Amino acid sequence: MSSLGLSSDTSGVLHTTKFIEDVPMIMSVEIGRTDMLIRDILALKKGSVIEFMKVVGEPMDVVVNERLMARGEVVVVNERYGIRISEVTRPDEKIGDKRE
Repeated sequence: MSSLGLSSDTSGVLHTTKFIEDVPMIMSVEIGRTDMLIRDILALKKGSVIEFMKVVGEPMDVVVNERLMARGEVVVVNERYGIRISEVTRPDEKIGDKRE
């Protein structure tokens, strides 16, 4: 018997991971972040360039429901942007962390 009073025998399990596989999640890839003053944001116009701290070719963070899940590189697939996963992160890694 487990501490929750449930049997450790899995033959009576009502749900497996299949139960949650169709739950929709929000995935995003962050190119970068920057701090700007309100006056600089209000001065933005067509053709303005915002510089981010990421370097071209640096891995981008893949975030699912605000949790870092992986890193990857931007690719173009059929004239659309995509991301090729280059590493799956550890559960304790945070968005923006750098691996040593």
